[in-house]
Amino acid sequence: MFGAFENYLYAGESENDKLTLSRVLYRDAVRKTTLSGGFWSRSSKNFVDNAEVEVQRRRMAGWEAGIAHKEYLSNATLEMDMHFKRGTGVRGTISAPEEAYNEGTSRPKIITASIDYKKPFELEGQAWQFHTSVNAQWNKTPLIAQDRMSIGGRHSVRGFDGELSLSGERGWYWRNELSWNVGNRGHWFYWGLDGGRVSGLDGNSRLGHHLMGTVIGLRGGWKGFYYDYFVGRPMRHPEGFRTSKHVTGFNLGYSF
Repeated sequence: MFGAFENYLYAGESENDKLTLSRVLYRDAVRKTTLSGGFWSRSSKNFVDNAEVEVQRRRMAGWEAGIAHKEYLSNATLEMDMHFKRGTGVRGTISAPEEAYNEGTSRPKIITASIDYKKPFELEGQAWQFHTSVNAQWNKTPLIAQDRMSIGGRHSVRGFDGELSLSGERGWYWRNELSWNVGNRGHWFYWGLDGGRVSGLDGNSRLGHHLMGTVIGLRGGWKGFYYDYFVGRPMRHPEGFRTSKHVTGFNLGYSF
């Protein structure tokens, strides 16, 4: 980072651990319901020129429980899940500095839920697919920045460069995508339209609540390779929210 007279090296390290057990509650030819539970821990440290910033040291741990359901509706697929995450004082939990101002806690209570629906169909002999998903979060305690929901980027509301995001203790984002299997050769041209909203603490620094963006792209695979190229742009954002007018990205992978 840049200083008035010299530059400083700001770095950090983090560690996340999670142990989860699951059990199938019900299963038949077209549906499955699963119950899960487990323990988690998270710790992080930040340094300026190799000297630790002790006030930014974090250590949290707790348990998590959830339920998930998957159902086949003719040729469509519906998946739903809900989880409750609770922080406790185990594994040497360090109280969050934000607790002094009631702006966060090392023992959070967070509820998350998601719905995912995929529907393939055929049009003029060509394969198409409609995909929609909703992700949401609610808080039962004040949350530190790491536990808040953020929107604006390729993994939430597409069309934004991700350099700046909106965050809040609770919120949701909705992703919609229509894709076409070009020539039925495994290369999918797609168009996406996403939107989201956040609220709760962070109101003093947040510029607004809503984002909306769109994206077009091409993804597919060939002989073990996988690619995804896209171009997007923001459609709606708060005044003063700095982001690129257009954003592009490319992913390339190989499996063996």
